[in-house]
Amino acid sequence: MLFVMWNLRKASERGHFDHGWLDTWHSFSFGEYYDPDQMGFRVLRVINEDRVAAATGFPTHPHRDMEILTYVLSGSLEHKDSLGNGSVIRPGDIQRMTAGTGITHSEANPAQEPVHLLQIWILPREKRLTPGYEQKHLPVRETPGQWRALANATGSGGAIRLEQDIQLSGLLLPSGKKISTPAHPGRFGWIQVARGKADADGTVLHAGDGLAFDLEKAHTVTAQEDCELLFFDLP
Repeated sequence: MLFVMWNLRKASERGHFDHGWLDTWHSFSFGEYYDPDQMGFRVLRVINEDRVAAATGFPTHPHRDMEILTYVLSGSLEHKDSLGNGSVIRPGDIQRMTAGTGITHSEANPAQEPVHLLQIWILPREKRLTPGYEQKHLPVRETPGQWRALANATGSGGAIRLEQDIQLSGLLLPSGKKISTPAHPGRFGWIQVARGKADADGTVLHAGDGLAFDLEKAHTVTAQEDCELLFFDLP
């Protein structure tokens, strides 16, 4: 029998840096922010909430041996990489880079308004994979009250494919509505509140909060106001 884990990561307790052009919050240790008690959860290694000012961005930089997901909440983000890919990521899109043996990319805000996004890093199933890229339009806001598959190991449900045994789902939950997580004994869950306010089995979650738990049983989430959630089903 697995121990029951129910651990709230409050938004206000995350690592925070305001660089002027970039206002960033780190749920787990990242860059200049280090907390030995916050090194990730299972294979979920990074959740960064970024706001990038207009006409600024991240210059070309390298990554390796990581699955990197970008999820835009508002605004737009222009992506270019060493594989020759170029795209603009907008709300409703999700992008995956398999860094593998090595990839470089840049990210810029091409608009005259800030872009608000989540960047998520997942440890891959193995190191030194062939670098790869995928982007899809999977707007959770068009199907309120329903979990929508965003990323998984097989690409099932129209999701992008990840090199790891996880199921990432997104949800827009209208105020007063309820939904349940799946029960998957032996696995673990993480809910990230992208915006709004919800209650998970009596634990109140605000925008930016994350909640870790086991999936020995289903858990009920109730929207206290319109909210957008990401749910990770993790090994």
